[in-house]
Amino acid sequence: MKELATIGLLTLSNTFMTFAWYGHLKFAEMKWFNKLGLVSIVLISWGIALFEYFFQVPANRIGYKEFGGPFSLVQLKVIQEVITLVVFTFFSLALFKNETFKLNHFIGFIFLILAVYFIFKQ
Repeated sequence: MKELATIGLLTLSNTFMTFAWYGHLKFAEMKWFNKLGLVSIVLISWGIALFEYFFQVPANRIGYKEFGGPFSLVQLKVIQEVITLVVFTFFSLALFKNETFKLNHFIGFIFLILAVYFIFKQ
């Protein structure tokens, strides 16, 4: 159960972070958003990123072995990185129609899956 809670919270966390980091590039299509300066855009992104911490911190506390969770610190980081890339891929393909998923991306993901395998190997 802690495994699923950790992965679910990390997925929510990364969804907010992806919107904070890249959402403003899509929001630029809105007229009111184009009138904002860089400082305003940074503050809006920072506000979105705040919600990332509401999920990231509990995910790490629940998932970390030292707090009774199933994962080591390295395992938590690798899980988080893979989730980040999966969330980013869906985000970019859904919202940015000019982005494509190419063979080299697929190969890179295969290497990431291999990285997960080796990190979790006893």
